[in-house]
Amino acid sequence: MQVVSNLVDLRSALAEVKAQGKTVAFVPTMGNLHHGHLSLIKKAREHADFVVASIFVNPTQFGENEDIDNYPKTLEADKKHLIEDGCNLLYLPNATIMYPEPDLTRVQVNRITKLHCGASRPGHFTGVATIVLKLFNQVQPDVAIFGLKDFQQFRVIEMMVENLFLPIKIVGVNTGRAEDGLAHSSRNNYLTANEREIAPTLYATLQKAAEDIRAGKDSFDQIIRHAKEALHNAGMTPDYFNISRQIDLEPAEENDKHLVILAAAFLGKARLIDNITVEL
Repeated sequence: MQVVSNLVDLRSALAEVKAQGKTVAFVPTMGNLHHGHLSLIKKAREHADFVVASIFVNPTQFGENEDIDNYPKTLEADKKHLIEDGCNLLYLPNATIMYPEPDLTRVQVNRITKLHCGASRPGHFTGVATIVLKLFNQVQPDVAIFGLKDFQQFRVIEMMVENLFLPIKIVGVNTGRAEDGLAHSSRNNYLTANEREIAPTLYATLQKAAEDIRAGKDSFDQIIRHAKEALHNAGMTPDYFNISRQIDLEPAEENDKHLVILAAAFLGKARLIDNITVEL
């Protein structure tokens, strides 16, 4: 695996790849890689000849009360995992490269970024859209791979690509989970042993809500209320639990057919997010 840390070396390496007629798949990450990330690398290998991953802890997607300095950094372990799973090139830019002065430009995807996590983390998705577009412009991939655990982020990126006519295919990969249903996440590192036992309640509650929607026995409002009560009773503090349309993540109505249930809850120091789609 080749490792580069500046734009000149990145473009030189990719120019050689593209001169050979090879296609490029890209997996952007913030490091501290887990099984979910590595499933993205494997999926990337299915979609292109050459796989690029990046590791960059993006400062503009962290809020005022979110400590970027404590974000876990495991670069040497990350490199080992990427090599094992077939990554061809790792890009390691720094903040000076990604945000050259004067730093005056941001990418704003409206409406969808104000909902769900966007309501709890103002400006977060502006930071996400900005860094992803910068990385897309640097790597210029044919395909980009994202996990569906953060369904809202996935739809924000899809919308940006569609609205700006970027020639990149966006591929979503289903959420990787532990045997008890807990979604793989770097945030799981913050859980104590007791909290780790409680954490799968989030996905179990999503599953129950999906079953209730399919059964049609309760209104959406009732389902949401019961779900929040279940999370609270398990020892979690719900941030939100919303039933939405998949296309734009606006609140779903009873006659909508393509739904996604989005949830976030606090458990100790961790803020866990998850979702489940429902087709009626």
